[in-house]
Amino acid sequence: MDWSQQVVMVTGGTGSFGRRFAEILLREYAPKKLIIFSRDELKQHEMRCAGLDHRDLRYFIGDVRDVDRLRRAMKGVDIVVHAAALKQVPACEYNPIEAVLTNVMGGRNVIDAALDQDVGRVLALSTDKAVSPVNLYGATKLVSEKLFVQANSYRGSGATRLSCVRYGNVVGSRGSVIPLFLEQRKTGRLTITDRRMTRFWLTLERGVRFVIRCLEQMHGGEIFVPKLPSMTLTALAQAVGGDCQVDEIGIRPGEKLHECLISEDENRQALELDDMFVIRPAHSWWAEENWRHGRPVAEDFRYSSDRNEQRLTIPELRAAVEGWA
Repeated sequence: MDWSQQVVMVTGGTGSFGRRFAEILLREYAPKKLIIFSRDELKQHEMRCAGLDHRDLRYFIGDVRDVDRLRRAMKGVDIVVHAAALKQVPACEYNPIEAVLTNVMGGRNVIDAALDQDVGRVLALSTDKAVSPVNLYGATKLVSEKLFVQANSYRGSGATRLSCVRYGNVVGSRGSVIPLFLEQRKTGRLTITDRRMTRFWLTLERGVRFVIRCLEQMHGGEIFVPKLPSMTLTALAQAVGGDCQVDEIGIRPGEKLHECLISEDENRQALELDDMFVIRPAHSWWAEENWRHGRPVAEDFRYSSDRNEQRLTIPELRAAVEGWA
């Protein structure tokens, strides 16, 4: 792909992902234009003041709940990365309709606008919480995945292709446990919900680079899953807090002990590559020759954070946290 000829738009572009995506894309790929689409003028101003004021960068105020605004923003756009979401589990539980309006209906609006404007490639960001969801956030992301995959059947003779990326917890993203631990470290006491809990982890930079790679390789309809290390919350607390006291306060509503990126029921459609998995759509429009170089996974395969053989060591995570901080 010749990025110098691509006009790229990222929804939710003032979030943790959007900021790093903009930095890397402008510095290393030099797109024809990059559009930051978000609803918060203050965060857009802060991005400009932080140095993201490139001649090929545009800031566009809008909400994914407004399909007309999305259509206007996508005029002439070649690539859309859909990162806008309400993602805090407790906030989504307390405000369920708002979560549905942004994460589900907002996803539908992105799809409709992209199809109407003949956007070439659309990649939506998802989460491990979309697999067998137990909270509303995960449920809305599961619906969103279904919408983006099936939307490929609506493109007709158009060129639009739509896929998803599904990954785990991002080190240091807004609302994650690591900023909380860093703040609690000042008091000498950290709180975790359950000592047995495990999670997948990746750095923000790796997440951005994985998205860029998937944009270059997508056929439309895939769910891309990177191979990630996992870690217990106890080890994470030790990595961040050192000798701090760690108190167990009990699992919160909507939390799982372990997260899953590919379930047993999805493994029939999953292919393994060297550093990622590709979940193919089970629809008649999917071309079977796509990703032929992938290897089928075992019948009992389940990609979960507790079964994961790739473990993040305390020094590795400590280095990642210090780099983020």
